[in-house]
Amino acid sequence: MSEQQQVPSRLVFRIPGVAVLAALLFTICATPLAFGAPGLYAVYVIPIAATAWVLRVRTTADAEGLVVRQVFSSRRLPWTALKGLRLTKRAGVRAVLDDDTEVALPSVRVRHLPALALVSGGRLDDPTEPAPGTAAVEKSDDGETDLKETEDRETGDGENPGGEIDVEKANPVAE
Repeated sequence: MSEQQQVPSRLVFRIPGVAVLAALLFTICATPLAFGAPGLYAVYVIPIAATAWVLRVRTTADAEGLVVRQVFSSRRLPWTALKGLRLTKRAGVRAVLDDDTEVALPSVRVRHLPALALVSGGRLDDPTEPAPGTAAVEKSDDGETDLKETEDRETGDGENPGGEIDVEKANPVAE
């Protein structure tokens, strides 16, 4: 009996819902302050905003691309519009578009890259698996870490054609 890897149709990266409890705890603790003087009830805006942030902010990945949701906006990023991914120094992930603009992917971390590669349908390489084009981690001057695609590590010339993880394998990233 062969075991096949099940590929999910979509992945949702979000803040755990338990974080709403922190906002609830803040509300309870702020109640004496809120009723201490006229106008201080505005302190309740903080837990309401925190709850909205926890419930709304997320990144959804499916076969068509990524959907980045912020508190007041939403943006669809098709896989064809992605040039690659950039890793931040705090283990965050940013999508690099064809025009070199970067879009932060909320709640997506470096540890999620294999799952993101799986749901992308082969458009993203899994950096944890050795492949002919292995990923090299480099630190840039601004403190961010870039995963760079290298075609041939045997040359030793220090040239790296990529700047990000290559979304389209047939389309190498040029700097």
